Amino acid sequence: MQPLIGTVEVGESELVVHLNDGQCLTVPFSEFPRLANSTPAQRDNWRLIGGGVGIHWPDLDEDISARGLQRFAH
Repeated sequence: MQPLIGTVEVGESELVVHLNDGQCLTVPFSEFPRLANSTPAQRDNWRLIGGGVGIHWPDLDEDISARGLQRFAH
């Protein structure tokens, strides 16, 4: 079963993502250079894609999947 993203919290230096299987992933922006080098306004402009399969940031042309987040979560 593929994990799906339920909610996303964009902090000052990290993403906190809650998956539909109960996992809570905390991922620092430093793992994703486009996020690390973006403005807070750019990071705040996101939407879920594929019914929660991933997150898309149109201002940054960045897509990150739930599985991708799992690899970098702390």
